[in-house]
Amino acid sequence: MDVDPPLYDLIAINDGDIQNIVLSYLVHNCYKETAESFANCTGLKQHTDYLVHMEKRKRIYDFAVEGNALKAIELTEELAQGLLENNEDLHFDLLSLHFVELVCSRKCTMALEFAQIKLAPFGKLHKYVEKLEDFMALLAYEEPEKSPMFHLLSVDYRQRVAESLNRAILAHGNLPSYTAMERLIKQATVVRHSLSQELGTDGLQSFSLRDFLKS
Repeated sequence: MDVDPPLYDLIAINDGDIQNIVLSYLVHNCYKETAESFANCTGLKQHTDYLVHMEKRKRIYDFAVEGNALKAIELTEELAQGLLENNEDLHFDLLSLHFVELVCSRKCTMALEFAQIKLAPFGKLHKYVEKLEDFMALLAYEEPEKSPMFHLLSVDYRQRVAESLNRAILAHGNLPSYTAMERLIKQATVVRHSLSQELGTDGLQSFSLRDFLKS
């Protein structure tokens, strides 16, 4: 069921709500200079610590996307102590990025040694066995980018790991791990689904963007 266009007027939105949504997106994605400029233009306040945190997250994100996972791990341990120790899935993904980088550089011996030291311990847990097999299979191909596991070498894969790391760092710092827009879309989807079942407008009338952003 689509919401009747005239009912959009019932949704409370003001400039402050929109500004917070935009700033949330900029901060989440580490657009530091743009976020500072936008905050100054709109009068929104940003704490200095928040901006420093954003700059460090940006460096970590970039290192992960570039394939320099060891540097990303090092900086993450400085910024969010204990995060990777308590998040084995994320730690494995980052270590696997370094393994892939070694494979892509045709440093197979180094890749194998790294896998034996850093990745093999994860094999004690069943959920990592299949992943380990996929990564180790890359060593069997002269051109791993043409193997069935080619997606593990892609920029998209590195970006997914980097985004997961970014969200985890935000959560570790007691900050929203999703942008206001992402949370708003999820909330709106739930509300729309509820309204489509009830075939009424009471739920929509009570939906306030400002109330959501404060929640």
